Amino acid sequence: MWNTGEENMITTVVGNYPKIPNFPRPAVLKNAIQRFDDGKISIGELKRIEDQVTAEVIKEQVDAGVDVITDGQIRWDDEVTYLARGLGGFEINGLARFFDTNTYYRRPIAKNKIKFNEPVTVKDYIFAAKNSNVPVKAVITGPYSTAKLSKDEHYNNFEKFALDVAHALREEVVALKNAGASHLQINEPSIVRNKKDYPIFESAINELLDGVDIKATLCTYFGDAEGLLDKMLDLPIDTIGLDFVMGKKNFALLKKVDFTKSLGMGIVDARNTRLESKVELQKDIERVLEFVKSDKLFINPNCGLDFLPREIAFTKLKNMVDIVKSIKGGV
Repeated sequence: MWNTGEENMITTVVGNYPKIPNFPRPAVLKNAIQRFDDGKISIGELKRIEDQVTAEVIKEQVDAGVDVITDGQIRWDDEVTYLARGLGGFEINGLARFFDTNTYYRRPIAKNKIKFNEPVTVKDYIFAAKNSNVPVKAVITGPYSTAKLSKDEHYNNFEKFALDVAHALREEVVALKNAGASHLQINEPSIVRNKKDYPIFESAINELLDGVDIKATLCTYFGDAEGLLDKMLDLPIDTIGLDFVMGKKNFALLKKVDFTKSLGMGIVDARNTRLESKVELQKDIERVLEFVKSDKLFINPNCGLDFLPREIAFTKLKNMVDIVKSIKGGV
């Protein structure tokens, strides 16, 4: 699975990590972005501060004891814009609400054919890998969700739009692989809210990974995979990530399929400051172990942690790690 020194139940994260610490710790990145927008610092200085904060959140994930981390997506404006801005054919427009959260993103608009220009996340991955003593996985927002959360003013055909996004992002995946990334996480929250689109989603994932030798995790969240899970087992991916907080039906769905892949088990609520108890998490894990072997199980938050205060996110991760160690008999 991973070279973590653990034989089963690996702890990980889904993607982003809070950028801004609680007062009195200074909001270094937020202040730097404002100073850059005001013309008071250079792009080089802003990037230096982005590196600084990225190194901080990498250290926090490692200090929490997480087995497999990400770079925290500190450089990402939101879940959609960062990659879309780097692709040809998109323009970035006004704010749109990100699902039913209290966060917003700048909505990309397809003005021309979507195409790959140059790698967007490769330098981020390399920086994270160099600054972590535990494995790091690369993260992208998947082609279906990227297209679904964007506006099409060029194709007038959603399937063609999504497939062109997938074709462009495939080049990003190839570049990550060539840079040393062995594992890729593909975030696809939109599919659980638009299940009728599964044939388009399936084609987009197949296009994204066509001919690329990389271990892939497909992460869904903000809902359950009812009507989808059995089909997802046929996708060219190694791990399926499910949200067991907002998608309680996912527990029952596991009983109905022969689950042949690894499972990303999102059982820590990344949108609620309340800490999960050992009893809660142990009960949830035991329910899943009836259908998924422990050496194919990842324990993680149900979605990205950026909805939480930074100190709470760290405490949630540490609590998750401690509980999993306890369940495994480590303490």
